[in-house]
Amino acid sequence: MDRKPELGDWRTKLDDVDRRLVALLNERFGYVVEIAKVKKERNLPVHEPQREMQVFENVRNANAGPLTDDAVQRVFERILDESRAFQRGPMGAPRKE
Repeated sequence: MDRKPELGDWRTKLDDVDRRLVALLNERFGYVVEIAKVKKERNLPVHEPQREMQVFENVRNANAGPLTDDAVQRVFERILDESRAFQRGPMGAPRKE
């Protein structure tokens, strides 16, 4: 007889997803470091509104739910806020708070 998953089981699954999300965010920010180096070398601005709109369009198009497109965009707005702050910090050095 199969038992029904309990609250603790779901939380264990969430913890696993959270660890994978952190790994993916750190991978993303590794790319942000490389982009920051190129921007600094070419004297380009950190903030590129047109690129951000493209990112929002990409993630909204990739969204299959259950999150709404607006919710996904809000999550990525925060990620991009952190990316800009990260780029403005010491190049290549993660920001510790």
